Amino acid sequence: MDAMTILAFVIYFVALIIIGVHFWKVKDRDSMEDYILGGRSFGPYVSAMSAQASDMSGWLLMGLPGSIVLAGLGQAWIGIGLLIGSYSSWLFVAKRLRKHSVVSKNSLTMPEFFSNRFADHKGYLRIVCAVVILFFFTIYVGSGFKSCGIVMEMLLDDIGMQIGIIVGGAVIILYTFLGGYKALCWTDFFQAILMVVVIVAVPLVIIGDFGWDNITAGWDDIMTREVDGIAGYTSLFYNAGVPITLTVVISGLVWGLGYYGMPHIVVRYMSIRKVSEIKVARRVSLIWGILALSFICLIGIMAGVYLPANGIDILNYSSSDAEFVFMETAKVLFEHSAPFILGVVFAAILAAIMSTASSQLLVSASSITNDVLAKSDRFHISERNLLWLARGIVVVISIIGMCLALFGSDNIMGLVSYAWSGFGSAFSPVMILALFWKRMNWQGAMAAMITGFVVVVFWETFMDFTGMYSLFPGFILAFIVAVVVAKLTPPPSQEVLDEFEAAQNYVDPEEA
Repeated sequence: MDAMTILAFVIYFVALIIIGVHFWKVKDRDSMEDYILGGRSFGPYVSAMSAQASDMSGWLLMGLPGSIVLAGLGQAWIGIGLLIGSYSSWLFVAKRLRKHSVVSKNSLTMPEFFSNRFADHKGYLRIVCAVVILFFFTIYVGSGFKSCGIVMEMLLDDIGMQIGIIVGGAVIILYTFLGGYKALCWTDFFQAILMVVVIVAVPLVIIGDFGWDNITAGWDDIMTREVDGIAGYTSLFYNAGVPITLTVVISGLVWGLGYYGMPHIVVRYMSIRKVSEIKVARRVSLIWGILALSFICLIGIMAGVYLPANGIDILNYSSSDAEFVFMETAKVLFEHSAPFILGVVFAAILAAIMSTASSQLLVSASSITNDVLAKSDRFHISERNLLWLARGIVVVISIIGMCLALFGSDNIMGLVSYAWSGFGSAFSPVMILALFWKRMNWQGAMAAMITGFVVVVFWETFMDFTGMYSLFPGFILAFIVAVVVAKLTPPPSQEVLDEFEAAQNYVDPEEA
């Protein structure tokens, strides 16, 4: 690999570490609120961009274009579902959650918010949340480390995936360990910019290098050839050469339901500086999402023509092989003509991976320290020691995630979809009902979380043959169970009802 490519990559790594060290040195770093929520000090641009960067993990630049290059544009329904879900979450959840999290005893995390919102004094909800978060985030983090290994292996021909997993994981651990939430948000902000610039630029360079007429002629060839042809390759209404089914459309669109209960995303709503700034953040998030998702889908279908024209046979790719498509395309475009730019592209891929993995590590650590240990009568741990314990848990979960990446066999898209479905099923119905239904109680929330968790594990294990994404049955059943159980159990106390009303009428002090 060219030295200039490696140089760009090294600059990227050093920048991440510098940000982590900077926030390690700030004077308020010993505050638990600062470490896990940034003191609710972030403006709309950082909040929006960091939310998108932490959301769009390695699947955006690896899993999604890989699935599109094999099956055609029909795979883009996932991106459409995510775009709708992201916007609607900012529109309906962000403002209410920002208000309610402050009124509910200044809740710093999603589990703490649920516990305070429903007056769960015994902490059952916090414990169930922590179990669900640790289970699915360990899988999610494992997918991130595996993505790091793939990228590093392809960038540096002489190292294996195992070394790449360890090196990438070490950098993630370092800046998460040092800087906490502020370091994550600021690194995510710059990584989101880098990601969208690269995603938009690559298709434009392909058109300039190959010509639009050659691209469209290649699509015509893919759709009409008798052997290995894929009918409707550029149509949203075909999938793998056959007319798309309602199951495929629903399975793609329901990905959007995951946003309402995704711990590392909703925490961005809670940390924004002012309620009034959420509207700006929502618009920034929408623009970023449209650009990133539309252009990455374009890269996917372009690669189906561009790579074979440059001697790279993708017809026999497996789903795991297809995850290399974006990187293969970048190497063809830039390896000889602009090696430094190639390093920037690979850095953008790592940006997508690291921004998500680091957020998940911090949320997992805060679930144990802030939501379980700090609230338990059995433990009396100072805030400073809790901070060190949170940092230690970041390391422990990272090691488990690395082991999963090293010895697991699932592809990245499979790992991400499993974890995303788990969070969406267990937490999204509870979040919606917590913010919009005064009558919702802790019994209904508990029943919904357990139902969502169990349904996803069961569906992914035994019902995968249906072709329906497990988030659909998981969300629906959890929502129904929540309402039924809440109706059959005692209503919330008057204190909880009064707090709900206070949250609806909350105004930031400086705007009062």
